[in-house]
Amino acid sequence: MIKVAIDAMGGDESPEAIVKGAVESLGETEDTKLFLFGPKERISALLSQYSFDRERVELVNAEDVISLHESPVLAIRRKKDSSIVKGMQFVKEGKADALISAGSSGAILAGAQLIVGRIRGIYRPPLAALIPTRRGVCLLTDCGANVDASPEWLLQFAKMGSIYLREMLGIERPSVGLVNIGAEEEKGDRLVKEAMPLLRADEELNFQGSVEARDIVEGSCDVVVADAFVGNVVLKMYEGVGKMLLTEIKDCLRQSGPITLLGAALIRKSLKKGLSKFDAKRYGGAPILGLKGLVVKVHGNTDGTELKHAVRQCADFCRRDIVGKIERSLLAEKSEEALPDREEEKG
Repeated sequence: MIKVAIDAMGGDESPEAIVKGAVESLGETEDTKLFLFGPKERISALLSQYSFDRERVELVNAEDVISLHESPVLAIRRKKDSSIVKGMQFVKEGKADALISAGSSGAILAGAQLIVGRIRGIYRPPLAALIPTRRGVCLLTDCGANVDASPEWLLQFAKMGSIYLREMLGIERPSVGLVNIGAEEEKGDRLVKEAMPLLRADEELNFQGSVEARDIVEGSCDVVVADAFVGNVVLKMYEGVGKMLLTEIKDCLRQSGPITLLGAALIRKSLKKGLSKFDAKRYGGAPILGLKGLVVKVHGNTDGTELKHAVRQCADFCRRDIVGKIERSLLAEKSEEALPDREEEKG
């Protein structure tokens, strides 16, 4: 059984939406066991409303909650009885294979490094999110963890992202693009200009060069690399435009006359299938790559659907041993002396 820890108190609609998504995930996976972290009596009362295999769910009492307004590092260090901290301790100790949380992004990122820990040799773990394109999906990394990155970090993001897509989606040689303001290599800020030759020189990468934001939606490359500032702007703009388009289409159909409504009814199935590509919930959450265990961040406004898919995502991630493959790839590439020393890792 793949053991997945779930922070039941993270998110805007917690714990109700989290419990709902967790229970629904049991119907879509057969080899997962869930650990729900939160106030035991409250979670138990919510679970009593559902019918499910109770041997596959275990409650772990956690009375504290880390709010969005707290200092992430201080909260992680002080609130040892919080659902996020206890869940990450389970991953660190091997009691769980993965943790899913819709809670404070800062606390999740801080806890992931302070508690779960980085694979030796990883400079900084990035958030990696699957986003829809006309050709399917691409992986955007980093989309929220490391605002101030270095060229060497971007190189590692590209390598870990390539491993992730190869193992999860079966893309043998994922194409990689570096987000830039133009196709010409002389364009971009200092980070992009310094990262470009590193990415191009690495023979293991299928590096395609610069990718402009408008080309991402066309599916011009499989792995889209950026620092977290740029990546998060791309992600949020992506989500905002997708939501706007869905709303505009629905409003236009509602306000139209009977002939348009009849036409809409005839194409309803095809339209629904096409628009579903813009629903970020179906892709699960954003894993933090480069950790010794798996931590997945889902949106704070999740209604449970995204979490349901994230459980399946965690099971696939663990089955394919992506953590181990990232670690082995890194060790095969560099000698022990070439890896960041312990003092640098603490930074």
